[in-house]
This record gives sequence, structure tokens and C-alpha cells, in this order.
Amino acid sequence: MVRIVIFTFLFFFTHIKGHSQNGKDTLRVMTFNILHGATVKNDFNLDTIAGVIQSFQPDLVALQEVDFKTKRAKGYDLPTELGFRTGMVSLFARAMYYDGGEYGEAILSRYTLVGSENLDLPHLPASEPRAALVARIKTSKGNTIQFVGTHLDHLNENTDRKMQAKALIDKLGDTPYPTIIAGDLNDGAHSETLQILKTKFSKPQISEALVNTWPSDAPKRNLDHILFNRTEQWEVLDYTVHCENYASDHCVVTATLVFTP
Repeated sequence: MVRIVIFTFLFFFTHIKGHSQNGKDTLRVMTFNILHGATVKNDFNLDTIAGVIQSFQPDLVALQEVDFKTKRAKGYDLPTELGFRTGMVSLFARAMYYDGGEYGEAILSRYTLVGSENLDLPHLPASEPRAALVARIKTSKGNTIQFVGTHLDHLNENTDRKMQAKALIDKLGDTPYPTIIAGDLNDGAHSETLQILKTKFSKPQISEALVNTWPSDAPKRNLDHILFNRTEQWEVLDYTVHCENYASDHCVVTATLVFTP
């Protein structure tokens, strides 16, 4: 009996000690609407898109307007092609079938994945389907981080966007994982859509987070965002909007976040 008690004590002590040794993680996060690979000149330049991504050395990338073997994308599997060109793991989530292939969201990661899920988001019958791609990674510091890439409805009327934001909160609002949502949300930082998301997620309260991101040649609207839950566990080292007028009609948004378990 004594041996069993000692063994049990040592097991739980070791387990708790090991868990407490999880360290801080510094993650470079990026969201990028890639205009289905076309570029603003419609010359389909995947090397340029990959070069833009690599120039920021991100750990996690949310990509929107991603084609999978469509005719307009010349039959390419864009997530795999960009993963190969950047040296990152790629993951794709279909929002709808389109043009002989599929169209949706993608994630690129410096880390291997330990889980993923494609969430179909609600929409009105006449609206374009939308999705959210959920990926989980376990870092070298022992932390399991959940990264969500999404692209909400683009219509001026915000009915679909509000439904989609509520669906994200219903699914992810009480998640047990530290979670980042990144993507083209097609609405501003003070919109009804963002207010719904902010019931469980936060956007950095800094001026850089309010910079306009579309169109890339003369930005007029703040559409692309990075948010996170558990604000007490995240520190924002930087949050930046990068605009160039070739690879896409959207600016790139990056953030460096430190997670403390």
C-alpha cells in the first residue's frame, strides 16, 4: 500500500511539474487574402505570393480566397504549392465547389498539426458559402495553440457576417485552447460583426490595429484582422499592416504575439 501511495504521488508530482514547465511561445502570425493567386495584374504569380509570405518569416499564416485545382488557377493546388514554396505545412478547407475545383481557406504552419476541423459557416440561401479552418499545433515549448483562419461574407448588407461571427463564438467562444482568429472579416474594427467576436476575443487596442487594409493601392477600409482569446496570457509585441500593390488587392497583416501558459 505504501508503495502504491508513493508511486501515485510521484506520478502526479511529475505530471504537474512537467505541465508547469511549459514555456512562453513567441508566434509570428499573418493573414493574407491572396486573390486566388491572380495578383492585381491577373498574371498568376505564385512565386511572388510565396515571396511576400516568406519575407515576414511567419509561424502561422491564414490565407483567404484560396483555389484548389480550379480552372482559373490553372489546375494548381494552391495550398500545397505555397506550402512547398515557403517550406511550411499546408492545410485547406473547402467553402464551396467552384470552377471545376474548390474554393476556400488555407493555413500555413511552421509546426506540424495535431488536429484540424473545417467549420461550415451559416449564410443566406442566395449568398456565397463561407468556412472557418481550425488548426491546432503543439509547440516545442509544450503549448497547444489553436489557429483559426476565416473569410466572412463580402456583401454590403451584414446579415451573413453577423450570423457567421455568432457561429464562431458558439463554436470557439468557450474553447479550452488559447486561440487566435485571423482573416478577412470584411468589416471594420468597430462594426457589429467585430463587436460580436469581441464578446470572447480581443483585437489589440493599438493604433496599428485600426489601419486600413483594402484596397492595397489606396486602403480605405479596415477588413483584415487578428484577434485572440485569454487576453491575460497574450502580449502583443507588434501589429503591422503591410501594403504593396501587386501580389493582392489586400494588404498583409502581421502580429508578433507572446503566449504565457
